[in-house]
Amino acid sequence: MAKQITFASLAHATKKKVTRREKFLAVMEAVVPWSRLLALIEPHYPKMGSKGGRPVMPLAVMLRIYCLQQWCALSDPMAEESLYDSDAMRRFAGLELGDDRIPDETTILNFRHLLERHALPEAIFAEVNAHLAENGIALRSGTLVDATIIDAPSSTKNKAGTRDPEMTSTKKGNDWYFGMKAHVGVDADSGIVHSLETSTAKVHDSRVWDELLHGEETSVWADKAYVNAEREEAFTGPDKFWGVMRKAPKGDDLHPIDEQINHLIAKVRSKVEHPFRVLKRQFGYIKTRYRGLAKNRAQLFSLFALGNLYLVRRRLMA
Repeated sequence: MAKQITFASLAHATKKKVTRREKFLAVMEAVVPWSRLLALIEPHYPKMGSKGGRPVMPLAVMLRIYCLQQWCALSDPMAEESLYDSDAMRRFAGLELGDDRIPDETTILNFRHLLERHALPEAIFAEVNAHLAENGIALRSGTLVDATIIDAPSSTKNKAGTRDPEMTSTKKGNDWYFGMKAHVGVDADSGIVHSLETSTAKVHDSRVWDELLHGEETSVWADKAYVNAEREEAFTGPDKFWGVMRKAPKGDDLHPIDEQINHLIAKVRSKVEHPFRVLKRQFGYIKTRYRGLAKNRAQLFSLFALGNLYLVRRRLMA
């Protein structure tokens, strides 16, 4: 049965300006495979208990609020407040102020914990990529590998009085960073992330390799951090390509053919930065939100799943 529209929603629907947030939410409404994700989570979602009590929030509402958290970098308390403050967010979640119960921060937190407990963020990532494959955005024969540092709060002004013990420090250039790393394998054709691994910040990029390949590659594109003789040999030969920048012999200039190859490599490898840009610039994910690797790892799977949908939104909506 269709929900009766309130006067507030009617007034909002007749306003002239459509905000950037509303445009973004309309796009994501169209590209997220809601029915597949609901079917994935539904077996684990609690039903109304025999002892009565307050009815559980509809699963569709909680999933949409969870997505809003990822897209707008919202903590659990901020997600609750945003549902009161933003009509666009309420309408996206399917809620009417005054008619529907707005889930509180504890309800939002419990839903996130349910997803983490059943490893559902990883399952969502796999389900989204399966959906993309069925829509013609399948994996090709080339993989780009790279990693990015996710900063963690370095402050000790918390209940424990310490920094997160599962995060570590690393030096990049002349600067030190404290946090974790997200290692990704990206399809060289579509630019979507097909593999994800996480580690503390001090783990060298080269130690995460096999986890980032899907096993059917004929070409791999990487920076110098991943170079070793065994890997180079595996992707050297007929119908293979080792996409690492060529270096000039010591005391000599780089051959013009190698310069052209380097130009090609740089052009292809730039795609690996696109998923990171979506997370950090579009979704505002610039720091870890939770303590411990496990919770942040779960969030990264959800972020990259939604980021994949955003990256290929035009192809999905064509």
